Amino acid sequence: MTSNAQAHRNTVIVYLRYRLSHPTNSQTGQPWGKAAMDLHLVIQAGIVHTQDTSTRFCSDVCTLQGNPVTALEPLLLLHPSDNVAVARRSLQSGETLTVAGKTLQIAEAVPANHKVAISEIRERDIIRKFGQPIGSARSPIASGQWVHVHNVSIERDKSGYEFCTDIVEFPKPADSRTFMGFRRKDGRAGTRNYIALISTVNCSATTSRYVAQELAKSDLSRYGNIDGVIPIVHKSGCAFAYNGDDHLLLNRTLAGFARHPNIAACLVLGLGCETAQAGHLQESQGLVQLGGAKRREPDDSLPMILNIQEVGGVRKTVDKAVGVMRELMVHADAARREPIPLSELTLGLQCGGSDGVSGITANPALGYASDLLVAHGAGSVLAETPEVYGAEQLLTRRSVSRAVADRLLDRIRWWEDYAKKNNASIDNNPSYGNKQGGLTTIIEKSLGAVAKGGTAPLRAVYQFAEPITERGFTFMDTPGYDPISVTGLVAGGCQVVVFTTGRGSCFGCKPAPTIKVATNSPIYHHMRDDMDLNAGSILEGASVESVGEEIFEKIIATASGEKTLSEQQGIGDEEFCPWMPGPIF
Repeated sequence: MTSNAQAHRNTVIVYLRYRLSHPTNSQTGQPWGKAAMDLHLVIQAGIVHTQDTSTRFCSDVCTLQGNPVTALEPLLLLHPSDNVAVARRSLQSGETLTVAGKTLQIAEAVPANHKVAISEIRERDIIRKFGQPIGSARSPIASGQWVHVHNVSIERDKSGYEFCTDIVEFPKPADSRTFMGFRRKDGRAGTRNYIALISTVNCSATTSRYVAQELAKSDLSRYGNIDGVIPIVHKSGCAFAYNGDDHLLLNRTLAGFARHPNIAACLVLGLGCETAQAGHLQESQGLVQLGGAKRREPDDSLPMILNIQEVGGVRKTVDKAVGVMRELMVHADAARREPIPLSELTLGLQCGGSDGVSGITANPALGYASDLLVAHGAGSVLAETPEVYGAEQLLTRRSVSRAVADRLLDRIRWWEDYAKKNNASIDNNPSYGNKQGGLTTIIEKSLGAVAKGGTAPLRAVYQFAEPITERGFTFMDTPGYDPISVTGLVAGGCQVVVFTTGRGSCFGCKPAPTIKVATNSPIYHHMRDDMDLNAGSILEGASVESVGEEIFEKIIATASGEKTLSEQQGIGDEEFCPWMPGPIF
């Protein structure tokens, strides 16, 4: 990291520490959540570049001096060492613009949020964005030319890894925060109060849906404290090795949903002859009824599992399951929200349909919110291993121990080997939509994605769907495919998910509410019924901190029962997607 970048990053840390130890702005007397933030920053992959460095954010801390950049300038230079700038709007050939004090003539049309060369780039020269390598020039690139997949090759950072060199500890906040959640009998805290049907195999999926539909139609309206009945169904459960890796992974995922604190009670439905036996799931995962209660007073007789072949067919199973669930609904409806320390919340960090400004707006703002949660003792979990590829060196620096860093690198190497075995490249990850939105290589995408994790120390690395027990910032190994990744996070125990999107991903994953944050204003306004928050305002002059505060407050409100837009539309029943990395026979 350059000395300038380190100095800027240190400023952010000072600012965050001040914010946590002073619940009100000393200049306005207002709570920080309601006061306008003065310091405009772009926090990206551990590197901070001021957008407006002439302002004083608090007389008690420091003053930064520099050249102001207005929100109206069409080109955004993220770091002084960059040789590309980001177009805030579509650029036309022949336009003459100014960036970093230099005049630049646009040589060809450049779409909004895409990159333009601000100097001559020779063939094989490194292309830098965020002050980091994102690729190399496939051919010579003239100043003012569009920089994208047609003239960029992937190029990894060859500087190697540093370990445990960038550890930041946040002070305890002056104001303790709580959310209104459901206290379960086993002591855990939920943000929603669902009941669920969990299918062990695709063969019982339709039966689970029939049960959920009947209860929703005939019973649910009588229980005002139950958020809904979820059929947790999938396309797997058989044709793999009994007790093999995929079987155990599926068990861990299903069990994570069965005992999730947002689910008050559930019933496991199997066919009877599948490899993923319901009995094996119950015994190997220690599942018990009613949210993991060890003592089950009047409900001892209620079954945890039903198998269609044993009960006598689909219709009989539906009838019996409805009867069991009706009894469980009485217990679930008795739950009431109560104040719970914010430290008991675990947040899932996800991005999908990313674009060229995801790493400039929504992701660093979410990273700021994540840091605030961590400072309050909560958990925050980054995922999508293929989408930290090329930026993992930033996380090894933040690892609290060499063992944590090595576990992350083990997962990186696993993915490299996985891609090789399947004759693929990890750089295949950026989707069609990502590239249309301005992302060129997986490294560029990863540098933006890592910003969701803020600046907090990395305290643990988990396998897919492994129970998350560590507080603070952690990482879970998942694919980059959103439904699978979020399934793993929720199975691990995340009670709320924040999902940033530049292209407009419409997503939910019951039982965890999903807050969607648009990275740019056009998509926010175009898809207003789907986007909860707009981080595109950062490109228009808002600060990363102010948007981060907005996300932070939205997380607390959502955890306390406020419905997200995806919940209001009923989204989230179809997104359960277990990971099956092995062969199907």
